[in-house]
Amino acid sequence: MFILSEDSQRTQGRDAQSSNIMAGKAVAESVRTTLGPRGMDKMLVSSAGDVVITNDGATILNKMDIEHPAAQMIVEVAETQENEVGDGTTTAAVLAGNLLGEAEDLLDQDVHATTIVEGYHEAARIALEAIDEQVVGSEVDDDVLKQVAESSMTGKGTGGLTAEALAETVVSAIRHVDGEDGVARDNVTVHTEVGASSNATEMIEGIVVDEEPAHDEMPTTVEDADISILDVELGVRTGDVDAEYSIDSIDQLNAALDAEESELRGYAQTVADSGVDVLFTTDSVDDRVASFLANEGVLVFDDLNNKDARKIASATGAARVGALDDLADSEFGHADRIRTETYGDEDLVFVEGGAAAEAVTVFVRGGTDHVVDELERTIGDALDVVSTALDSGEVVPGAGATEIAIADRVRSEAAGVEGRKQLAVTAFADALDIIPRTLAANTGQDPIDVLVDLRAAHESEGRAGLVTDGESVEISDPIEHGVVDPADVKREAIESATEAATMIARIDDVIAAE
Repeated sequence: MFILSEDSQRTQGRDAQSSNIMAGKAVAESVRTTLGPRGMDKMLVSSAGDVVITNDGATILNKMDIEHPAAQMIVEVAETQENEVGDGTTTAAVLAGNLLGEAEDLLDQDVHATTIVEGYHEAARIALEAIDEQVVGSEVDDDVLKQVAESSMTGKGTGGLTAEALAETVVSAIRHVDGEDGVARDNVTVHTEVGASSNATEMIEGIVVDEEPAHDEMPTTVEDADISILDVELGVRTGDVDAEYSIDSIDQLNAALDAEESELRGYAQTVADSGVDVLFTTDSVDDRVASFLANEGVLVFDDLNNKDARKIASATGAARVGALDDLADSEFGHADRIRTETYGDEDLVFVEGGAAAEAVTVFVRGGTDHVVDELERTIGDALDVVSTALDSGEVVPGAGATEIAIADRVRSEAAGVEGRKQLAVTAFADALDIIPRTLAANTGQDPIDVLVDLRAAHESEGRAGLVTDGESVEISDPIEHGVVDPADVKREAIESATEAATMIARIDDVIAAE
């Protein structure tokens, strides 16, 4: 009796488990060498020839053409980590892969998958408690936030800038959007522009939009600007139906042209009389209207998309007006300054010091597209982790110190776990060692020797990590060197990696149908 179609393929039992675990481990291994301040970069080339150079785990996994469903789960781990806390994607993926490796060894010892899952969840609970114990007691002030930003960016592409210089910009941006309701992370955007050294990267108290003035004779800078946003076309009205007009004389033609000119001049006069200094429209502006407004000293930008119109409205407090007759100062927004700049072939408008004053932009410069793209990813991650640290108020030691402490706590608690589940709890602790071991390998050290030394230092000193400073590598207290991470990054990595590994380990039947 046939239940499945002839084209279906089925893999069962140990073969299915091995296939899934192998796929998950392979994906995790692909990003392992990017971990830490000495991590290497990956060059990703698409079928169209597009090149991405990065060591950001989420970007690498997202760009890889992965088909295996179990391997795709590891990609989802990185995506979840990126969406929730903004950093630690490589840590989460590598940890998930090593949890699968430990699970495979236990399966070879005839430990049931359900027992492994139960043990892993028990170990994860202990690990989360251990993270709570590692939280540094000092206040998360600007100095600590800068350390969080620097730790996030160390080893990533920062162009010619130091992580310290970028950290100043990142913390300033996050502090600007920190309010009574917490950090409004969405109000910080990153805008990139190729054509200058990365040293020209700066924070703009406002927004940056890709637009150019509607007329060349319009002012390029307007101080103390009243702003309006129109959803109206400023051009000659046209009918909704096709119509023909018969003109029998030159006088009739001139009359029609004069009427058209009068209509357009009326639009321009209405705008000018309203007192607005800068006009943004989501529709088109006739060249003659733009010329009239240029003579009046009004700066106009037309054909904005809805996204940019919303950004400008949010930043300046301007209301969007749907009829020209409704144009009034009560609907205006305000900005301290609006200026236009040309960068190569690009025209940008900077809206600074808006009345709403809720939006800031990190304006990123770089010499090449690859540098700018990597710098954008780096700053984006730093903004996320600083926001996370500020919201939670909790940071933990970096440089592998927290993983050493967690593994030590899990091992000590494993002795109290009954039955074969104890093996899974111990395996979980062994899997955590992959983080300090990988950090050691990526700095050119012997992973086993470093792991032994880290454990010994943890026992004697209470806190020890593999700290990299320039060319030197030493086992020391990361807090003394300013190497810290948000506690939520560690928690999310443990939780997401555990969930993915246990889900994959429980699969014993794979059915593929055409």
